[in-house]
Amino acid sequence: MLSFAVEMAREAGDLLRDRFGGKLGVSHKGRIDLVTEADLQSEALIRERLAIRYPRHQLLAEEGGLADGSSSDHRWIVDPLDGTTNFAHGYPVFCVSIALEVGGKVELGVVYDPMRDELFAAERGAGASLNNKPIRVSSTEKLSGSLLSTGFPYDIKTSRLTNLEHWSNFALRVQGLRRDGAAALDLCYVGCGRHDGFWELGLSPWDVAAGTLIVEEAGGRVTDLHGGPSSIYRREILASNQFIHDQMVEVLALDQSLAER
Repeated sequence: MLSFAVEMAREAGDLLRDRFGGKLGVSHKGRIDLVTEADLQSEALIRERLAIRYPRHQLLAEEGGLADGSSSDHRWIVDPLDGTTNFAHGYPVFCVSIALEVGGKVELGVVYDPMRDELFAAERGAGASLNNKPIRVSSTEKLSGSLLSTGFPYDIKTSRLTNLEHWSNFALRVQGLRRDGAAALDLCYVGCGRHDGFWELGLSPWDVAAGTLIVEEAGGRVTDLHGGPSSIYRREILASNQFIHDQMVEVLALDQSLAER
């Protein structure tokens, strides 16, 4: 199944790379939440491949939601184009994310960045890899020397949970912050040691399912923002190399403590 997921991710990624920089049909799902023809074509490709290979499996995908009619405990969780806004603006940071959940637990994950030809993969209990070479999280022990990444929710203009306060608090305490606009890649970068930690709010299962497993299999830690148990079906995530995790939890708690005064 992992090999099949890799094949699908590469095929969908090739489609996205071929469409990148060309004329795109773009529409809005929300005020600033875009969808392009490339999103739809990538998802259609993956749906077709799954329907042929595993017709009884469930599929939860960003554009089409959960496909009804199956009672299988196997669920594919797919983001056909993570980083749609980047893609639409010609910014070459985006990916395809595919995970397989079995009985409520993610068992494999694949994230493919077609512009760099980087394929991240993990299978539960078997470690994580980048282009078939094992990866591990970083060894950074102090938050002050860390490079973190995050993102901002699509409803930032209307929600009180903007992540701006967390951004400000971390900016004063870390070596650097990055906001690249593709949560799946952010998680993979934690997994391979490029980033030391990642947090975000307002996420969906397809944003984090594959990347979460990649971080864990690379030796990292994934929780909610309070350091408690995580779930891909929650709207928040905190991932790190383990060493700075509790320090990140302390910073994320600052806004709550100020609000309670």
